[in-house]
Amino acid sequence: MKTVLITGANKGIGYETAKQMAQLGYFVYLGSRDRTRGLKAIAKLNEQGISNVDFVEIDVTDMHSVKKAKQELETQIEALDVLINNAGIAGKQPQNISSGDMDNLRNVFETNFFGAVQTTQQFIHLLRKSDEPVIINVSSELGSLTLHNRAQDNPNYFMFDAYSCSKTALNAFTVMLANELRSTVFTINSVSPGYTATDLNQHQGIQTVEEGAKSIVRFATMGKNGTTGKFFKDKEIPW
Repeated sequence: MKTVLITGANKGIGYETAKQMAQLGYFVYLGSRDRTRGLKAIAKLNEQGISNVDFVEIDVTDMHSVKKAKQELETQIEALDVLINNAGIAGKQPQNISSGDMDNLRNVFETNFFGAVQTTQQFIHLLRKSDEPVIINVSSELGSLTLHNRAQDNPNYFMFDAYSCSKTALNAFTVMLANELRSTVFTINSVSPGYTATDLNQHQGIQTVEEGAKSIVRFATMGKNGTTGKFFKDKEIPW
């Protein structure tokens, strides 16, 4: 049975991704920084007849927590097949890049960018032991510089500067890592779930979590047939 670790998976798109991956036959390690919420998410999945799931406590902003989670998984599995860097925060408003609060910007980057990088670095040893290792960085169209340059008629693109910058940085990480590992069997991509109704946007998104998770699951399960170093939703998104 293939294994997957999903960060920030106790609710929203992360939870739904965990559910869909488990239904496809993966053994899912549901990562959450809050132990109580994580265990409640596991119990909820168990109530739906999904037993191939387990909880891993991991705060991606805390290196000690990330290392502890890695050590825990190393005692349970020989290889990790899929890592989905899903944990993310929207940050506080306003986020105007010309005057936004610097602490807010740093906090957003700490989770959305640095958290994904250090989690990947810690788990890459377990991923290398897989025959078909996959890394998915959950991004957003708001991270696309091309789309920002076309966004004059979309006010949402100008409301989330801190969040957008963090996702642009995450996309850069995807490209750099994919290039570094291009001669290996790794598949590494950024995937946007689209504008999905979650706590992150006060449930204002136009998609359900079931719809939002589909793209993540699709590219997480493509294996060796997948393209690497790209940015996708339903189709490829320009950087």
